[in-house]
Amino acid sequence: MQSEKANDDSTFTKKVWITVGIVSLSVIILLLFKTLISVLLLSLAGILMAIYFHGCASLLEKWLHLPSKIAIFISVLLNFIILGLFFWFVGARLQQQVSELADTLPATIENAKVWLTKYPAGQKAIDYLNTSGDSGKALATAKTFFSSSFGILSDTYIILLLGLFFTASPTLYKKGIIDLLPTNAKKEGTKLLHDIHKVLKAWIKGMIFGFLLIGILTGIGLWIIGMPLILTLALIAGLMNFIPNFGPIIALIPALLLAFTQDLTTAIIVFCLYTGIQIFQSAVTDPLIQKKMTNLPPVLVIFGQVAMGMMVGFWGVLLATPILVILSTTVKNLYIDRQAKNIKE
Repeated sequence: MQSEKANDDSTFTKKVWITVGIVSLSVIILLLFKTLISVLLLSLAGILMAIYFHGCASLLEKWLHLPSKIAIFISVLLNFIILGLFFWFVGARLQQQVSELADTLPATIENAKVWLTKYPAGQKAIDYLNTSGDSGKALATAKTFFSSSFGILSDTYIILLLGLFFTASPTLYKKGIIDLLPTNAKKEGTKLLHDIHKVLKAWIKGMIFGFLLIGILTGIGLWIIGMPLILTLALIAGLMNFIPNFGPIIALIPALLLAFTQDLTTAIIVFCLYTGIQIFQSAVTDPLIQKKMTNLPPVLVIFGQVAMGMMVGFWGVLLATPILVILSTTVKNLYIDRQAKNIKE
């Protein structure tokens, strides 16, 4: 009887220690994830850069029949040359326009407030913002959303360095991930990595196409209207295409504020221009992306952007969509497709 009681006590103690160990390990993993999430996001950005370089290299292989390694080298070199030439020819003008925009916006915001006070609804809105403190909260939230991990220059350097390493030897890192999997999961793991690469490549292709489309259309539209700082506003509109939902709104704000310095009619035209371009882009670019990529519900994308933005700032907002694409593809491969296969069997 005493022997059975001792065994029960031993079993209970063992279960307690196992539970404590599992909880402790979970807490350690969560703390590590919270600490390393910024580095993981920069690594993901480097992976996306490597996928882009390899996509360009595959086009060079197809068109010029070059060996793989030479095509990759030319791809990287050509992209750096194009970027360097862009800043060589328009860098000084772009810097001047950005400085002018930064100097102009504070006065423009004040002018917009003065214009709003002419109308009862506008005056009530300004009074509410001044008394409620919501404007301060909004600024604090925006600061959190668009803060970076180590500073923009440091982050860019890290992404560039990681991207070049991933570009040079992607098989090494892919093999390393596969080797960590159990033997019976290696085949599924290889297929999953292939599918993730495929959808991320489609996302990058769609984003680049959207960047060029929106940037060019915005520049032409602003030139026709006669707006100042066309190059800067067009570049902002193109870059903000990489941030779904919030990007177009962010791009519209400086253009709309500058338009108010002209007159109300110009502001209305600018608003209609940006809205029309976004509608056209949704009809042309989005179907191109969704055709080859896992379809993501808009609510899920917004939730992911807000959550990632609150957690890690700018890179979280920017990379929320590819993160959701990776998670969606993983769930589809490891759960949904397997469930469908079991039902058929």
